[in-house]
Amino acid sequence: MKMIQAIALAFVLGCAATAHAEQPLQRTDLIRNDIDVPGHEAIQVRVDFAPGVLAPDHSHPGEEIAFVIEGTLEYQLEGRQPVTLKAGQSLFIPSGVVHSAKNVGSGKASELAT
Repeated sequence: MKMIQAIALAFVLGCAATAHAEQPLQRTDLIRNDIDVPGHEAIQVRVDFAPGVLAPDHSHPGEEIAFVIEGTLEYQLEGRQPVTLKAGQSLFIPSGVVHSAKNVGSGKASELAT
């Protein structure tokens, strides 16, 4: 009986991992903490993009620094030419600027956004 339970658990966990991995755009919150400026906080997230996936236009009430962990991402900031970054490169996005990011590589791409 324990063997059947172990197999069933492995199957459920395997299905959950597969479903999790197949999400085209996945955001993982890493930290959220108040900073010394009253009413402000620092937020850091990891964003994973499947090939060809676009994070559509959006903006933030504070500045953002995007660091490409892996793959190739194209960023489009309102009023500017697109910028393509590869793993190890960073981009500063000013407060309130509408922007998008798209995985333009053939594999998964990931960024660390602060």
